Amino acid sequence: MYKRQFSDRELKKINPIAKQVLALEGKYAALSDAELQAQTAAFKQQLADGKTTDDILPDAFAVCREAAWRVLGMKHFPVQVTGGIALHRGDIAEMQTGEGKTLVATLPAYLNALTGEGVHVVTVNDYLARRDSEWMGMLFQFLGLTVGCIQSMMPSQLRREQYACDITYGTNAEFGFDYLRDNGMATSKSEQVQRGHYFSIVDEVDSILIDEARTPLIISGPAVVTREQQYDTLRPAIERVVKAQTDLCNELMAQALKAQEEGRTEEVGRCLFKVKMGQPRHRAFLRAMQDPELRRIVEKYELTLYQDTRKKELYKLKEEMFFTVDEKTHDADLMEKGREVISPGHPEDFVLPDLGTAFAEMDEDPRLTEKDKLRRKNELTKQLDETGARLHTTSQLLKAYCIYEKDVEYVVKEGKVIIIDQNTGREMPGRRWSDGLHQAVEAKEGVEVERENQTYATITIQNYFRLYKKLAGMTGTAETEAAEFHDIYKLDVLPIPTNRPCIRKDQNDLIFKSRREKFNAVVNKIQELHDKGQPILIGTASVDASETLSRMLKRAKIPHEVLNAKNHQREAEIVAQAGKRGAVTVSTNMAGRGTDIKLGEGVADLGGLFVLGTERHESRRIDRQLRGRCSRQGDPGASQFFISFEDDLMRNFGAAERMTKMMERLGVADGEALEHSFLNKSVESAQKRVEQRNYMWRKHVLDYDDVMNKQREIVYGYRNEVLSTENPREMIYDILEEVIATRAHEFLDPDAEGVTHPDELLAWMNASFPLGLTAEAAKLEERPIDDTIAFLTDKVKATYEDKASRERPEYLDHMERQIILGAIDKMWQEHLYNMDSLREGVRLRAQGQKDPLVEYKSEAYDLFITLMESIKGEAISNLFKSTTNLDAFEDFLASLPQFESSDENQEGGTSLPEIGFDGMPSDLLSALREQVSRAREQQAAQQAEPEQAPAVISDATTIGEGYKPAVAEPKLVMPKRKVSVVLRREEAPQAPAETPSSGDGEKTAVTLDSQDFAETMDNRDSADTRTF
Repeated sequence: MYKRQFSDRELKKINPIAKQVLALEGKYAALSDAELQAQTAAFKQQLADGKTTDDILPDAFAVCREAAWRVLGMKHFPVQVTGGIALHRGDIAEMQTGEGKTLVATLPAYLNALTGEGVHVVTVNDYLARRDSEWMGMLFQFLGLTVGCIQSMMPSQLRREQYACDITYGTNAEFGFDYLRDNGMATSKSEQVQRGHYFSIVDEVDSILIDEARTPLIISGPAVVTREQQYDTLRPAIERVVKAQTDLCNELMAQALKAQEEGRTEEVGRCLFKVKMGQPRHRAFLRAMQDPELRRIVEKYELTLYQDTRKKELYKLKEEMFFTVDEKTHDADLMEKGREVISPGHPEDFVLPDLGTAFAEMDEDPRLTEKDKLRRKNELTKQLDETGARLHTTSQLLKAYCIYEKDVEYVVKEGKVIIIDQNTGREMPGRRWSDGLHQAVEAKEGVEVERENQTYATITIQNYFRLYKKLAGMTGTAETEAAEFHDIYKLDVLPIPTNRPCIRKDQNDLIFKSRREKFNAVVNKIQELHDKGQPILIGTASVDASETLSRMLKRAKIPHEVLNAKNHQREAEIVAQAGKRGAVTVSTNMAGRGTDIKLGEGVADLGGLFVLGTERHESRRIDRQLRGRCSRQGDPGASQFFISFEDDLMRNFGAAERMTKMMERLGVADGEALEHSFLNKSVESAQKRVEQRNYMWRKHVLDYDDVMNKQREIVYGYRNEVLSTENPREMIYDILEEVIATRAHEFLDPDAEGVTHPDELLAWMNASFPLGLTAEAAKLEERPIDDTIAFLTDKVKATYEDKASRERPEYLDHMERQIILGAIDKMWQEHLYNMDSLREGVRLRAQGQKDPLVEYKSEAYDLFITLMESIKGEAISNLFKSTTNLDAFEDFLASLPQFESSDENQEGGTSLPEIGFDGMPSDLLSALREQVSRAREQQAAQQAEPEQAPAVISDATTIGEGYKPAVAEPKLVMPKRKVSVVLRREEAPQAPAETPSSGDGEKTAVTLDSQDFAETMDNRDSADTRTF
């Protein structure tokens, strides 16, 4: 009731404005083309003089409307004007299929582009972005505006030009990735392409802001440290476990049927419930569940187990299986029997060592030397890593074998595992599931297992679109998610009336006992309609279901076309024929969104297109999208869904038991179906429960994402400040002063025992800066602490000024920015990993009666404080490790005083710096001299072998931090680098709703091979710096 009242109230506010627009039609129709085009400049002047976009809306809309008629031959209907006003207000315009949403968007896009701040129009794929920008671009260009289009793999310079346009079309992924490149990877202002986030119009807004809301856009690259993948190694063991489970379930089914014959009801329930836990999609089990009596026995037995608060019997039954599967949470859990199959006689392979206890015992053991303790701790840490990796790999392989089905969740093409979008049925090439799941599926299918990556920058689609000052959207199915749009995005949904009344006939659902009966009825219905000549669009839930139905239609000799992820190349051709007389099209959800099916000649007289759904989706929006393929713009049409108790929705969330009893009371025979409006409501109730569950998960994930989002804003703001500052050296000195002051107080303020540590401060100064400072020269104990801080700061500044005076002036500014940017990027990437690890483990705090969200926020804050401190420390440590002129840098080092070490390190009068645990001299000055010496050796070796000499761009060199083997210097010509651009598809959490886990999500990754990425990623390897 509230929604309807809200819609009516808002439409009453909008309608007078729409009437003003329509009333101006004659005024602007009388203008010449030149006069009409001149209105754009006049509107811009009015805005400059202080008027608002609301003030000029009627005239601007009327001008755009008239221009559309002259350029495109289309004039906005009154309801389209209403939709345009709703978009300008920042609402979601819910417009039915075929109402011309692409044309509607031109009205608010033109009006808001007049401000000069840029308008982004977001489409669901590159094809639509290109089509709409070219098609509607003719209108905007006629009116004097510029139009851009962002496409995949477009170089940076061209992207910048597109964003500079008044109106820019593109996909949500392209806009999001450009934001990440600009703020997380660009090394200069000239590399940034976007110019702000003012106004965005999102087409198919429910798909992007609901279905893909939790999808993180992740730019990743090769991990610095990679572990050897164990997926191929452990695959045979997992296959043995799965086979053993299958054999066990077969035995249990035989025992259940035998017990049924003997009348042992409890034994029947026990055996069937164990099969349900072990293999819920076991074919014999699904056939047994068609029997209402057996279904009732299983449900009664399950209820008995869950009534026990301690659930001892339930856990006992689980341990009798090799593993258990939970379809609702998409989880699989390995039991003790399964562990024994994988690693017989070695239970310790699945036990993580207790590092805390083990380390404490080592520290207290007087028989161990410090070297032995360090060695044993390293061995134990390595064992922990190996065991954890093995457990994780085993878990993901088990999921791949038990939950992720080929031709349902994914297809295999050309040696690649390609994910299928569960909402659209389309292939998503390049996308990858997260957390090793994709590698597990690759191992299962026997294709090449790709190496792991590390994250460089990430943001969820949900958080990206919250960056815009004003956001609006269009779709045909948003009303069912109105609460979520309002809570998360502050967007209200406004249903717009149709231009012509919709005369589609939505028939009652037909509910069958089994999947087999359902498909037989579907084939009979198709035969009946096909004989009449009426075109039919059959919607299926998966590639497997579409191919099963296709085989049945072939046996019935019914000509048809199949449109699914395996046949997407012919999509345009198949859709073009789908509305012709006698056409039969079997499709996944690919045909459910953005597909125009036009009726052929004489089809309207036969009743129009008939949409037949073979399964209800868990979201009502998807079903409405499928129904919306017929009855467009007043055309006739009808729709009906055929469902069974074996469908996932009915098995997991539907009131199958109540409907089964109803079928028994009514005496429904095999093959007959239930049909009543009351049953439709029961199915919709199940869908509402799923929608509410999914909404709560998305809302809860947002609470966690908000923490990361605030941190990202601060870090990216800091990064942009470095890029835009006119004096990066001043920022470096500010950091220097702060870090030295902090360290001085840390070492010189008396500790709990009243002792100061000036020697440790001196050691830190020499390890961080090439000062060669001695205790006699520093006199740290003789000065007040403030004077000590000033002395040390001035000493470092003077040394750096000397170094900077020897650098190449044209590269110096860039080098100084890189000192800070390198620190930000390195520590931010480590922070992302730490935050992921925290989020994985924090859900376990619920077992200790702690709120995981509160714990997450608290520890995330501590991690962020550590991050900001580590960025400053890293920047200072890089201060003397970069140069733009190797010869001058060598002279600079020679001009510094030689480090004087203690007498015990003197051999034959030669000063020997102390060697650290990693083989490096413990003072920075000696380490830098050693590195320069190695650099000279490399150059000499290259000159001796001219045929292998690399192309040297400049003398710029970045001095490394540790000894490395003398190897040939890498070529400095910027290579094409493969960067993984990752999209994560969040799925059902594996933990209760109040405790999200990292396993909720499935990442999907796109691998790009682009020079554009090389320009913006880690550009410290460019012409003005060089890394050995």
